Amino acid sequence: MITTKLIPRTASAHEPPMLIKQLLAQSLKYEPQREIIYRDLFRMNYVTFNGRVRKLANLLGSLGVKGGDTVAVMDWDSHRYLECFFGVPCVGAILHTINVRLSPAQILYTMNHAEDKVLLIHEDFLPLLHAVKSQLTTVESIIIISDKVYAEGGSVEVPEGFAGEYEALLSDQSEACDFPDFDENTWATTFYTTGTTGNPKGVYFSHRQLFMHTMGLMSYVCGYQAVPFSALADVYMPITPMFHVHAWGFPFLATMLSTKQIYPGRYEPEMLLRLLLKEGVTLSHCVPTILNMLVSSPAAQQFKPQLSKWKVIIGGSALTKGLAKAALELGIQVYAGYGMSETAPIMSVTYLNDLERPLPIDEQVDLRTLAGRISPFIDMRLMDDNGQFVPHDGQSLGEIVARGPWLTQGYYKEPERAEDLWRNGWLHTGDVASITPDNWVHIADRTKDVIKTGGEWVSSLDIEDLLSQQAGVAEAAVIGLPDEKWGERPYALVVLKPGVEAAAEALRSQLQAKATAGEINKWYVPDRIVFVPEIPKTSVGKIDKKRIRSEMKDVLLNG
Repeated sequence: MITTKLIPRTASAHEPPMLIKQLLAQSLKYEPQREIIYRDLFRMNYVTFNGRVRKLANLLGSLGVKGGDTVAVMDWDSHRYLECFFGVPCVGAILHTINVRLSPAQILYTMNHAEDKVLLIHEDFLPLLHAVKSQLTTVESIIIISDKVYAEGGSVEVPEGFAGEYEALLSDQSEACDFPDFDENTWATTFYTTGTTGNPKGVYFSHRQLFMHTMGLMSYVCGYQAVPFSALADVYMPITPMFHVHAWGFPFLATMLSTKQIYPGRYEPEMLLRLLLKEGVTLSHCVPTILNMLVSSPAAQQFKPQLSKWKVIIGGSALTKGLAKAALELGIQVYAGYGMSETAPIMSVTYLNDLERPLPIDEQVDLRTLAGRISPFIDMRLMDDNGQFVPHDGQSLGEIVARGPWLTQGYYKEPERAEDLWRNGWLHTGDVASITPDNWVHIADRTKDVIKTGGEWVSSLDIEDLLSQQAGVAEAAVIGLPDEKWGERPYALVVLKPGVEAAAEALRSQLQAKATAGEINKWYVPDRIVFVPEIPKTSVGKIDKKRIRSEMKDVLLNG
Protein backbone atom coordinates (compact mmCIF):
# COMPACT_ATOMS: atom_id res chain seq x y z
CA MET A 1 0.00 0.00 0.00
CA ILE A 2 1.26 3.49 -0.92
CA THR A 3 1.68 5.87 1.98
CA THR A 4 0.22 9.34 1.40
CA LYS A 5 -0.35 12.43 3.48
CA LEU A 6 -3.63 14.30 3.25
CA ILE A 7 -3.83 18.09 3.37
CA PRO A 8 -5.25 19.15 6.76
CA ARG A 9 -8.84 20.41 6.49
CA THR A 10 -9.57 23.89 7.81
CA ALA A 11 -13.07 24.34 9.14
CA SER A 12 -13.42 27.87 7.71
CA ALA A 13 -11.92 27.13 4.28
CA HIS A 14 -14.23 26.96 1.27
CA GLU A 15 -14.02 23.90 -0.99
CA PRO A 16 -16.32 24.72 -3.91
CA PRO A 17 -17.98 21.78 -5.63
CA MET A 18 -17.60 21.45 -9.40
CA LEU A 19 -21.04 22.60 -10.54
CA ILE A 20 -22.49 23.69 -13.86
CA LYS A 21 -23.37 27.06 -12.31
CA GLN A 22 -19.63 27.80 -12.18
CA LEU A 23 -19.37 27.39 -15.96
CA LEU A 24 -22.27 29.80 -16.38
CA ALA A 25 -20.73 32.37 -14.03
CA GLN A 26 -17.62 32.72 -16.20
CA SER A 27 -19.71 33.94 -19.14
CA LEU A 28 -20.22 37.35 -17.50
CA LYS A 29 -16.61 38.00 -16.50
CA TYR A 30 -14.82 39.00 -19.69
CA GLU A 31 -17.00 39.37 -22.81
CA PRO A 32 -20.62 39.78 -21.63
CA GLN A 33 -21.47 41.84 -24.72
CA ARG A 34 -20.97 38.86 -27.06
CA GLU A 35 -24.09 37.46 -28.69
CA ILE A 36 -26.14 34.27 -28.73
CA ILE A 37 -28.25 34.14 -31.90
CA TYR A 38 -31.21 31.99 -32.92
CA ARG A 39 -31.74 31.71 -36.69
CA ASP A 40 -32.69 35.14 -38.04
CA LEU A 41 -35.26 35.58 -35.27
CA PHE A 42 -33.59 36.42 -31.96
CA ARG A 43 -30.35 37.89 -30.63
CA MET A 44 -29.16 38.55 -27.08
CA ASN A 45 -25.93 39.14 -25.20
CA TYR A 46 -24.65 37.14 -22.25
CA VAL A 47 -26.11 39.56 -19.72
CA THR A 48 -29.58 38.93 -21.11
CA PHE A 49 -28.84 35.22 -21.39
CA ASN A 50 -27.87 34.94 -17.71
CA GLY A 51 -31.02 36.80 -16.74
CA ARG A 52 -33.17 34.47 -18.80
CA VAL A 53 -31.51 31.41 -17.26
CA ARG A 54 -32.41 32.70 -13.80
CA LYS A 55 -35.95 33.48 -14.93
CA LEU A 56 -36.23 29.89 -16.16
CA ALA A 57 -35.01 28.62 -12.79
CA ASN A 58 -37.68 30.69 -11.03
CA LEU A 59 -40.33 29.51 -13.50
CA LEU A 60 -39.47 25.88 -12.78
CA GLY A 61 -39.67 26.61 -9.05
CA SER A 62 -43.15 28.10 -9.51
CA LEU A 63 -44.19 24.83 -11.17
CA GLY A 64 -43.04 22.85 -8.17
CA VAL A 65 -39.72 21.62 -9.53
CA LYS A 66 -37.35 20.67 -6.74
CA GLY A 67 -33.89 19.15 -6.57
CA GLY A 68 -33.91 15.67 -8.09
CA ASP A 69 -36.98 16.30 -10.28
CA THR A 70 -36.66 15.74 -14.02
CA VAL A 71 -37.41 18.39 -16.64
CA ALA A 72 -37.71 17.24 -20.26
CA VAL A 73 -37.13 19.25 -23.43
CA MET A 74 -38.31 18.68 -27.00
CA ASP A 75 -37.03 21.54 -29.14
CA TRP A 76 -34.89 22.27 -32.15
CA ASP A 77 -31.36 23.55 -31.47
CA SER A 78 -32.12 26.96 -29.98
CA HIS A 79 -31.24 29.57 -27.38
CA ARG A 80 -34.09 28.14 -25.31
CA TYR A 81 -32.40 24.74 -25.30
CA LEU A 82 -29.17 26.40 -24.20
CA GLU A 83 -31.04 28.11 -21.36
CA CYS A 84 -32.27 24.69 -20.24
CA PHE A 85 -28.70 23.31 -20.33
CA PHE A 86 -28.02 25.67 -17.42
CA GLY A 87 -31.32 26.65 -15.81
CA VAL A 88 -32.45 23.09 -15.08
CA PRO A 89 -29.31 21.55 -13.51
CA CYS A 90 -28.34 24.77 -11.69
CA VAL A 91 -31.36 24.35 -9.38
CA GLY A 92 -30.44 20.71 -8.71
CA ALA A 93 -32.98 19.27 -11.15
CA ILE A 94 -32.21 16.80 -13.94
CA LEU A 95 -32.35 17.80 -17.61
CA HIS A 96 -33.81 15.10 -19.88
CA THR A 97 -32.96 15.87 -23.51
CA ILE A 98 -35.52 13.88 -25.49
CA ASN A 99 -34.52 12.39 -28.82
CA VAL A 100 -37.35 13.70 -31.01
CA ARG A 101 -36.46 11.23 -33.76
CA LEU A 102 -37.50 8.22 -31.71
CA SER A 103 -40.87 6.60 -32.31
CA PRO A 104 -43.81 7.78 -30.16
CA ALA A 105 -43.67 4.47 -28.26
CA GLN A 106 -39.97 4.95 -27.49
CA ILE A 107 -40.51 8.58 -26.44
CA LEU A 108 -43.30 7.45 -24.12
CA TYR A 109 -41.01 4.83 -22.60
CA THR A 110 -38.17 7.30 -21.99
CA MET A 111 -40.45 9.94 -20.42
CA ASN A 112 -42.08 7.51 -18.03
CA HIS A 113 -38.80 5.78 -17.27
CA ALA A 114 -37.05 9.11 -16.51
CA GLU A 115 -40.09 10.23 -14.46
CA ASP A 116 -40.34 13.59 -16.22
CA LYS A 117 -42.22 16.15 -14.12
CA VAL A 118 -42.21 19.14 -16.49
CA LEU A 119 -42.04 19.10 -20.29
CA LEU A 120 -40.99 22.00 -22.54
CA ILE A 121 -42.09 21.21 -26.09
CA HIS A 122 -41.88 23.00 -29.43
CA GLU A 123 -45.22 23.09 -31.20
CA ASP A 124 -43.73 21.15 -34.13
CA PHE A 125 -43.59 18.10 -31.85
CA LEU A 126 -47.14 18.31 -30.53
CA PRO A 127 -48.28 15.42 -32.79
CA LEU A 128 -45.70 13.22 -31.04
CA LEU A 129 -47.00 14.33 -27.67
CA HIS A 130 -50.65 13.82 -28.59
CA ALA A 131 -49.85 10.22 -29.55
CA VAL A 132 -48.65 9.42 -26.03
CA LYS A 133 -50.02 12.12 -23.68
CA SER A 134 -52.77 9.97 -22.16
CA GLN A 135 -50.19 7.33 -21.16
CA LEU A 136 -47.70 9.66 -19.44
CA THR A 137 -47.52 8.79 -15.75
CA THR A 138 -45.46 11.54 -14.12
CA VAL A 139 -45.74 14.76 -16.18
CA GLU A 140 -47.50 17.50 -14.21
CA SER A 141 -46.86 20.63 -16.32
CA ILE A 142 -46.30 21.25 -20.03
CA ILE A 143 -44.89 24.47 -21.52
CA ILE A 144 -45.33 25.16 -25.22
CA ILE A 145 -42.52 26.67 -27.29
CA SER A 146 -43.10 28.50 -30.56
CA ASP A 147 -41.18 30.72 -32.97
CA LYS A 148 -44.37 32.66 -33.71
CA VAL A 149 -43.64 34.93 -30.74
CA TYR A 150 -40.83 36.54 -32.76
CA ALA A 151 -43.15 37.64 -35.57
CA GLU A 152 -44.69 41.08 -35.35
CA GLY A 153 -48.04 40.67 -33.70
CA GLY A 154 -47.46 36.94 -33.48
CA SER A 155 -49.48 34.98 -30.98
CA VAL A 156 -49.36 31.38 -29.84
CA GLU A 157 -52.37 29.28 -29.06
CA VAL A 158 -51.76 27.50 -25.76
CA PRO A 159 -53.42 24.06 -25.75
CA GLU A 160 -55.88 23.31 -22.99
CA GLY A 161 -54.20 22.02 -19.87
CA PHE A 162 -50.77 23.49 -20.69
CA ALA A 163 -49.03 25.77 -18.18
CA GLY A 164 -48.49 28.43 -20.84
CA GLU A 165 -46.12 29.67 -23.55
CA TYR A 166 -42.39 29.80 -22.75
CA GLU A 167 -41.67 33.49 -23.45
CA ALA A 168 -44.82 34.73 -21.75
CA LEU A 169 -44.14 32.61 -18.66
CA LEU A 170 -40.51 33.72 -18.59
CA SER A 171 -41.48 37.40 -18.75
CA ASP A 172 -43.43 37.06 -15.50
CA GLN A 173 -40.39 35.85 -13.56
CA SER A 174 -37.67 37.74 -11.70
CA GLU A 175 -34.02 37.62 -12.71
CA ALA A 176 -33.04 37.41 -9.04
CA CYS A 177 -32.01 33.85 -8.30
CA ASP A 178 -29.10 32.51 -6.27
CA PHE A 179 -28.21 29.03 -7.43
CA PRO A 180 -27.51 26.81 -4.42
CA ASP A 181 -24.41 24.78 -3.66
CA PHE A 182 -24.81 21.02 -3.48
CA ASP A 183 -22.75 17.87 -3.92
CA GLU A 184 -20.87 17.89 -7.24
CA ASN A 185 -21.92 14.26 -7.79
CA THR A 186 -25.54 15.41 -8.07
CA TRP A 187 -27.28 14.03 -11.15
CA ALA A 188 -27.43 16.79 -13.82
CA THR A 189 -28.57 15.30 -17.15
CA THR A 190 -30.04 12.20 -18.70
CA PHE A 191 -30.83 11.01 -22.20
CA TYR A 192 -31.60 7.69 -23.85
CA THR A 193 -29.47 5.72 -26.25
CA THR A 194 -30.93 3.04 -28.48
CA GLY A 195 -29.28 -0.34 -28.92
CA THR A 196 -29.84 -3.31 -31.15
CA THR A 197 -32.37 -4.91 -28.78
CA GLY A 198 -34.72 -3.87 -26.00
CA ASN A 199 -35.84 -0.46 -24.83
CA PRO A 200 -33.61 2.64 -24.97
CA LYS A 201 -31.10 2.86 -22.10
CA GLY A 202 -30.99 5.87 -19.80
CA VAL A 203 -27.49 7.34 -19.60
CA TYR A 204 -26.83 9.89 -16.85
CA PHE A 205 -24.15 12.39 -15.89
CA SER A 206 -23.30 14.38 -12.76
CA HIS A 207 -22.30 18.03 -12.42
CA ARG A 208 -18.73 16.92 -11.74
CA GLN A 209 -18.59 14.77 -14.87
CA LEU A 210 -19.86 17.57 -17.12
CA PHE A 211 -17.59 20.11 -15.45
CA MET A 212 -14.58 17.83 -16.01
CA HIS A 213 -15.65 17.10 -19.61
CA THR A 214 -15.70 20.85 -20.24
CA MET A 215 -12.23 21.22 -18.73
CA GLY A 216 -10.92 18.30 -20.78
CA LEU A 217 -12.44 19.69 -23.97
CA MET A 218 -11.02 23.14 -23.26
CA SER A 219 -7.53 21.77 -22.64
CA TYR A 220 -7.58 19.87 -25.94
CA VAL A 221 -9.15 22.39 -28.33
CA CYS A 222 -8.12 25.67 -26.66
CA GLY A 223 -4.85 24.61 -25.05
CA TYR A 224 -3.34 21.99 -27.33
CA GLN A 225 -5.30 23.48 -30.26
CA ALA A 226 -6.28 20.04 -31.54
CA VAL A 227 -9.19 21.77 -33.27
CA PRO A 228 -8.04 25.36 -32.86
CA PHE A 229 -10.72 27.11 -30.82
CA SER A 230 -10.26 30.66 -29.59
CA ALA A 231 -12.70 32.42 -27.30
CA LEU A 232 -11.65 35.67 -28.97
CA ALA A 233 -11.88 34.78 -32.64
CA ASP A 234 -14.24 31.84 -33.13
CA VAL A 235 -17.99 31.69 -33.77
CA TYR A 236 -19.69 28.43 -32.81
CA MET A 237 -22.73 26.78 -34.43
CA PRO A 238 -23.73 23.20 -33.61
CA ILE A 239 -25.10 21.05 -36.41
CA THR A 240 -25.54 18.12 -34.06
CA PRO A 241 -28.88 17.92 -32.24
CA MET A 242 -28.64 19.20 -28.68
CA PHE A 243 -30.40 16.04 -27.50
CA HIS A 244 -27.42 14.05 -28.76
CA VAL A 245 -24.88 13.75 -25.92
CA HIS A 246 -25.13 17.44 -24.88
CA ALA A 247 -24.27 18.52 -28.47
CA TRP A 248 -20.89 16.91 -27.77
CA GLY A 249 -20.30 19.22 -24.80
CA PHE A 250 -19.48 22.31 -26.84
CA PRO A 251 -22.41 24.47 -25.62
CA PHE A 252 -21.02 24.24 -22.06
CA LEU A 253 -17.54 25.25 -23.25
CA ALA A 254 -18.72 27.99 -25.61
CA THR A 255 -20.91 29.53 -22.89
CA MET A 256 -18.14 29.43 -20.30
CA LEU A 257 -15.86 31.27 -22.75
CA SER A 258 -18.52 33.85 -23.77
CA THR A 259 -18.09 32.69 -27.37
CA LYS A 260 -20.45 34.05 -29.99
CA GLN A 261 -22.95 31.23 -30.52
CA ILE A 262 -25.39 30.58 -33.36
CA TYR A 263 -28.30 28.16 -32.99
CA PRO A 264 -29.89 27.17 -36.31
CA GLY A 265 -33.16 25.62 -35.15
CA ARG A 266 -34.48 23.01 -37.53
CA TYR A 267 -31.73 21.91 -39.92
CA GLU A 268 -32.55 23.43 -43.29
CA PRO A 269 -29.68 23.66 -45.81
CA GLU A 270 -30.53 27.20 -46.91
CA MET A 271 -30.73 28.47 -43.30
CA LEU A 272 -27.52 26.69 -42.27
CA LEU A 273 -25.62 28.23 -45.18
CA ARG A 274 -27.12 31.67 -44.59
CA LEU A 275 -26.10 31.65 -40.91
CA LEU A 276 -22.69 30.23 -41.74
CA LEU A 277 -21.96 33.11 -44.11
CA LYS A 278 -23.79 35.99 -42.39
CA GLU A 279 -22.59 35.31 -38.84
CA GLY A 280 -19.09 34.18 -39.78
CA VAL A 281 -19.32 30.70 -38.25
CA THR A 282 -15.87 29.16 -37.78
CA LEU A 283 -16.54 26.02 -35.70
CA SER A 284 -19.20 23.33 -36.01
CA HIS A 285 -19.65 19.63 -35.48
CA CYS A 286 -21.88 17.20 -37.32
CA VAL A 287 -22.30 13.68 -38.66
CA PRO A 288 -20.80 12.92 -42.11
CA THR A 289 -24.21 13.09 -43.84
CA ILE A 290 -24.57 16.83 -43.12
CA LEU A 291 -21.07 17.69 -44.34
CA ASN A 292 -21.49 15.49 -47.42
CA MET A 293 -24.71 17.33 -48.29
CA LEU A 294 -22.85 20.64 -48.19
CA VAL A 295 -19.67 19.70 -50.07
CA SER A 296 -21.72 17.93 -52.75
CA SER A 297 -23.77 21.06 -53.39
CA PRO A 298 -22.96 22.85 -56.67
CA ALA A 299 -23.14 26.11 -54.70
CA ALA A 300 -20.24 25.12 -52.46
CA GLN A 301 -17.55 26.30 -54.90
CA GLN A 302 -18.87 29.88 -55.03
CA PHE A 303 -18.55 30.18 -51.23
CA LYS A 304 -15.06 28.67 -51.07
CA PRO A 305 -13.41 31.78 -49.51
CA GLN A 306 -15.90 31.80 -46.61
CA LEU A 307 -15.78 28.02 -46.20
CA SER A 308 -12.01 28.18 -45.82
CA LYS A 309 -12.53 29.69 -42.35
CA TRP A 310 -14.75 26.81 -41.20
CA LYS A 311 -13.55 24.02 -38.89
CA VAL A 312 -15.79 20.95 -38.63
CA ILE A 313 -15.52 18.03 -36.24
CA ILE A 314 -17.05 14.83 -37.63
CA GLY A 315 -18.44 12.17 -35.32
CA GLY A 316 -21.24 9.65 -35.06
CA SER A 317 -19.94 7.73 -38.08
CA ALA A 318 -16.51 7.36 -39.65
CA LEU A 319 -15.07 10.25 -41.67
CA THR A 320 -14.15 8.68 -45.00
CA LYS A 321 -11.13 9.69 -47.06
CA GLY A 322 -13.36 10.70 -49.96
CA LEU A 323 -15.39 13.13 -47.86
CA ALA A 324 -12.33 14.46 -46.00
CA LYS A 325 -10.51 15.21 -49.25
CA ALA A 326 -13.57 16.90 -50.80
CA ALA A 327 -13.92 19.12 -47.72
CA LEU A 328 -10.22 19.98 -47.54
CA GLU A 329 -10.21 20.93 -51.22
CA LEU A 330 -12.93 23.48 -50.40
CA GLY A 331 -10.74 24.82 -47.61
CA ILE A 332 -12.88 23.31 -44.84
CA GLN A 333 -10.67 22.01 -42.06
CA VAL A 334 -12.15 18.65 -41.04
CA TYR A 335 -11.32 16.69 -37.92
CA ALA A 336 -12.55 13.37 -36.61
CA GLY A 337 -13.83 12.89 -33.09
CA TYR A 338 -14.60 9.67 -31.27
CA GLY A 339 -16.80 8.91 -28.31
CA MET A 340 -20.19 7.50 -27.42
CA SER A 341 -23.26 8.37 -25.42
CA GLU A 342 -21.76 6.75 -22.35
CA THR A 343 -18.60 8.90 -22.51
CA ALA A 344 -20.21 12.39 -22.58
CA PRO A 345 -18.80 11.96 -25.42
CA ILE A 346 -15.24 13.12 -26.17
CA MET A 347 -12.51 10.47 -25.93
CA SER A 348 -10.32 11.32 -28.92
CA VAL A 349 -10.03 14.10 -31.50
CA THR A 350 -7.72 14.69 -34.46
CA TYR A 351 -4.49 16.31 -33.32
CA LEU A 352 -1.77 17.05 -35.87
CA ASN A 353 1.58 17.69 -34.20
CA ASP A 354 4.45 19.89 -35.40
CA LEU A 355 5.71 17.18 -37.78
CA GLU A 356 2.27 16.40 -39.24
CA ARG A 357 0.77 19.86 -39.82
CA PRO A 358 3.05 20.69 -42.81
CA LEU A 359 2.14 17.44 -44.63
CA PRO A 360 0.38 17.70 -48.03
CA ILE A 361 -3.38 17.14 -48.13
CA ASP A 362 -3.18 13.53 -49.34
CA GLU A 363 -1.03 12.56 -46.36
CA GLN A 364 -3.11 14.61 -43.92
CA VAL A 365 -6.24 12.82 -45.11
CA ASP A 366 -4.81 9.51 -43.86
CA LEU A 367 -4.47 11.02 -40.38
CA ARG A 368 -7.63 13.12 -40.30
CA THR A 369 -9.77 10.07 -41.09
CA LEU A 370 -8.48 8.13 -38.10
CA ALA A 371 -10.55 8.47 -34.92
CA GLY A 372 -8.18 11.08 -33.51
CA ARG A 373 -5.59 11.05 -30.77
CA ILE A 374 -6.58 10.08 -27.25
CA SER A 375 -7.89 13.11 -25.35
CA PRO A 376 -6.30 14.53 -22.22
CA PHE A 377 -7.31 12.76 -18.98
CA ILE A 378 -8.67 9.72 -20.85
CA ASP A 379 -7.00 6.36 -20.27
CA MET A 380 -7.78 4.25 -23.34
CA ARG A 381 -6.66 0.66 -23.79
CA LEU A 382 -7.34 -2.31 -26.06
CA MET A 383 -8.60 -5.54 -24.51
CA ASP A 384 -8.99 -9.04 -25.97
CA ASP A 385 -11.79 -11.53 -25.28
CA ASN A 386 -9.88 -12.90 -22.28
CA GLY A 387 -9.67 -9.53 -20.55
CA GLN A 388 -5.99 -9.10 -21.42
CA PHE A 389 -4.57 -5.83 -22.73
CA VAL A 390 -3.43 -5.66 -26.36
CA PRO A 391 -0.28 -3.68 -27.28
CA HIS A 392 -0.54 -0.20 -28.81
CA ASP A 393 1.57 -1.04 -31.85
CA GLY A 394 -0.75 0.24 -34.59
CA GLN A 395 -1.43 -3.31 -35.78
CA SER A 396 -2.92 -5.39 -32.97
CA LEU A 397 -6.71 -5.25 -32.66
CA GLY A 398 -8.78 -5.26 -29.49
CA GLU A 399 -11.94 -3.78 -28.03
CA ILE A 400 -11.55 -0.19 -26.87
CA VAL A 401 -11.95 0.10 -23.11
CA ALA A 402 -11.59 3.35 -21.23
CA ARG A 403 -11.48 5.19 -17.93
CA GLY A 404 -11.81 8.91 -17.34
CA PRO A 405 -13.34 11.56 -15.10
CA TRP A 406 -16.47 12.08 -17.21
CA LEU A 407 -17.56 8.56 -18.22
CA THR A 408 -21.06 7.55 -17.09
CA GLN A 409 -21.45 5.23 -14.12
CA GLY A 410 -24.12 3.17 -15.86
CA TYR A 411 -27.74 3.04 -16.96
CA TYR A 412 -30.70 4.33 -14.98
CA LYS A 413 -32.63 1.54 -13.20
CA GLU A 414 -30.56 -1.14 -15.00
CA PRO A 415 -27.70 -2.13 -12.67
CA GLU A 416 -27.02 -5.38 -14.52
CA ARG A 417 -26.30 -3.47 -17.72
CA ALA A 418 -24.06 -1.09 -15.80
CA GLU A 419 -22.06 -4.06 -14.47
CA ASP A 420 -21.62 -5.36 -18.01
CA LEU A 421 -20.61 -1.91 -19.27
CA TRP A 422 -17.91 -1.67 -16.58
CA ARG A 423 -16.73 -5.30 -16.48
CA ASN A 424 -13.11 -5.74 -15.42
CA GLY A 425 -13.15 -2.16 -14.12
CA TRP A 426 -13.10 -0.60 -17.60
CA LEU A 427 -15.90 0.92 -19.68
CA HIS A 428 -16.39 -1.35 -22.70
CA THR A 429 -17.23 0.47 -25.93
CA GLY A 430 -17.94 -2.44 -28.27
CA ASP A 431 -15.58 -0.89 -30.84
CA VAL A 432 -12.66 -2.85 -32.27
CA ALA A 433 -9.56 -0.76 -32.96
CA SER A 434 -5.81 -0.49 -33.08
CA ILE A 435 -3.83 2.27 -31.35
CA THR A 436 -0.43 3.51 -32.48
CA PRO A 437 2.46 4.12 -30.07
CA ASP A 438 1.82 7.88 -30.48
CA ASN A 439 -1.86 7.57 -29.50
CA TRP A 440 -3.66 7.61 -32.86
CA VAL A 441 -6.86 5.53 -32.70
CA HIS A 442 -7.94 3.55 -35.77
CA ILE A 443 -11.46 2.15 -35.41
CA ALA A 444 -11.70 -1.13 -37.30
CA ASP A 445 -15.41 -1.67 -36.66
CA ARG A 446 -18.13 -2.28 -34.15
CA THR A 447 -17.73 -5.79 -32.77
CA LYS A 448 -21.09 -6.72 -34.29
CA ASP A 449 -20.20 -5.27 -37.72
CA VAL A 450 -16.82 -6.92 -38.33
CA ILE A 451 -17.15 -9.34 -41.28
CA LYS A 452 -15.65 -12.83 -40.90
CA THR A 453 -14.92 -14.01 -44.43
CA GLY A 454 -12.58 -16.77 -45.62
CA GLY A 455 -10.99 -16.93 -42.17
CA GLU A 456 -10.16 -13.18 -42.30
CA TRP A 457 -11.60 -10.39 -40.14
CA VAL A 458 -12.63 -7.62 -42.54
CA SER A 459 -13.65 -4.10 -41.46
CA SER A 460 -16.89 -2.85 -43.00
CA LEU A 461 -15.63 0.70 -42.29
CA ASP A 462 -12.49 0.10 -44.36
CA ILE A 463 -14.56 -1.07 -47.33
CA GLU A 464 -16.85 1.95 -46.98
CA ASP A 465 -13.75 4.13 -46.99
CA LEU A 466 -12.46 2.48 -50.17
CA LEU A 467 -15.79 3.00 -51.91
CA SER A 468 -15.94 6.66 -50.83
CA GLN A 469 -12.71 7.32 -52.73
CA GLN A 470 -14.12 6.09 -56.04
CA ALA A 471 -15.24 8.74 -58.53
CA GLY A 472 -18.91 9.65 -58.25
CA VAL A 473 -19.56 7.99 -54.88
CA ALA A 474 -21.23 10.20 -52.27
CA GLU A 475 -21.86 7.67 -49.53
CA ALA A 476 -21.53 3.93 -48.87
CA ALA A 477 -22.65 1.36 -46.31
CA VAL A 478 -21.29 -2.18 -46.05
CA ILE A 479 -22.62 -5.17 -44.11
CA GLY A 480 -21.71 -8.84 -43.94
CA LEU A 481 -24.25 -11.46 -44.99
CA PRO A 482 -24.05 -15.25 -44.49
CA ASP A 483 -22.22 -17.27 -47.16
CA GLU A 484 -22.07 -21.07 -47.26
CA LYS A 485 -18.51 -21.18 -48.58
CA TRP A 486 -16.84 -18.24 -46.84
CA GLY A 487 -18.92 -17.80 -43.67
CA GLU A 488 -19.78 -14.20 -44.53
CA ARG A 489 -19.25 -11.90 -47.48
CA PRO A 490 -19.43 -8.08 -47.71
CA TYR A 491 -22.30 -6.38 -49.56
CA ALA A 492 -22.52 -2.66 -50.25
CA LEU A 493 -25.13 0.06 -50.66
CA VAL A 494 -23.89 3.13 -52.54
CA VAL A 495 -25.36 6.61 -53.05
CA LEU A 496 -24.00 8.41 -56.10
CA LYS A 497 -23.32 12.14 -56.29
CA PRO A 498 -25.99 14.25 -58.04
CA GLY A 499 -25.86 13.93 -61.82
CA VAL A 500 -23.50 10.94 -61.78
CA GLU A 501 -24.35 7.80 -63.69
CA ALA A 502 -22.42 4.61 -63.08
CA ALA A 503 -22.68 0.85 -63.25
CA ALA A 504 -22.41 -1.15 -60.06
CA GLU A 505 -20.30 -3.82 -61.72
CA ALA A 506 -17.89 -1.19 -63.02
CA LEU A 507 -17.44 0.14 -59.50
CA ARG A 508 -16.86 -3.36 -58.19
CA SER A 509 -14.36 -3.99 -60.99
CA GLN A 510 -12.34 -0.96 -59.87
CA LEU A 511 -11.93 -2.52 -56.43
CA GLN A 512 -11.18 -5.90 -57.95
CA ALA A 513 -8.40 -4.31 -60.00
CA LYS A 514 -6.89 -2.88 -56.80
CA ALA A 515 -7.03 -6.32 -55.21
CA THR A 516 -5.39 -7.94 -58.25
CA ALA A 517 -2.64 -5.33 -58.13
CA GLY A 518 -2.09 -6.09 -54.44
CA GLU A 519 -3.20 -2.64 -53.32
CA ILE A 520 -6.00 -4.00 -51.13
CA ASN A 521 -6.92 -7.35 -49.61
CA LYS A 522 -9.04 -9.48 -51.98
CA TRP A 523 -11.58 -10.05 -49.21
CA TYR A 524 -12.43 -6.32 -49.31
CA VAL A 525 -14.20 -6.57 -52.68
CA PRO A 526 -17.98 -6.73 -52.06
CA ASP A 527 -19.92 -9.56 -53.64
CA ARG A 528 -22.53 -7.08 -54.78
CA ILE A 529 -22.91 -3.30 -54.93
CA VAL A 530 -26.41 -1.85 -55.12
CA PHE A 531 -27.13 1.80 -55.89
CA VAL A 532 -29.80 3.42 -53.69
CA PRO A 533 -31.15 6.99 -53.39
CA GLU A 534 -30.37 7.09 -49.66
CA ILE A 535 -28.91 4.92 -46.92
CA PRO A 536 -30.99 4.16 -43.82
CA LYS A 537 -29.88 6.19 -40.81
CA THR A 538 -30.52 6.05 -37.08
CA SER A 539 -32.20 8.87 -35.16
CA VAL A 540 -28.82 10.61 -34.70
CA GLY A 541 -27.64 10.27 -38.31
CA LYS A 542 -25.53 7.12 -38.08
CA ILE A 543 -25.73 4.42 -40.75
CA ASP A 544 -28.36 1.98 -39.46
CA LYS A 545 -26.81 -1.41 -40.22
CA LYS A 546 -29.37 -3.26 -38.14
CA ARG A 547 -32.12 -1.86 -40.37
CA ILE A 548 -30.12 -2.56 -43.53
CA ARG A 549 -29.71 -6.21 -42.50
CA SER A 550 -33.41 -6.62 -41.76
CA GLU A 551 -34.99 -4.54 -44.53
CA MET A 552 -32.54 -4.71 -47.43
CA LYS A 553 -31.07 -8.20 -47.23
CA ASP A 554 -33.02 -9.44 -50.26
CA VAL A 555 -32.09 -6.35 -52.29
CA LEU A 556 -28.40 -6.87 -51.55
CA LEU A 557 -28.45 -10.59 -52.26
CA ASN A 558 -30.52 -10.41 -55.42
CA GLY A 559 -29.76 -6.92 -56.77
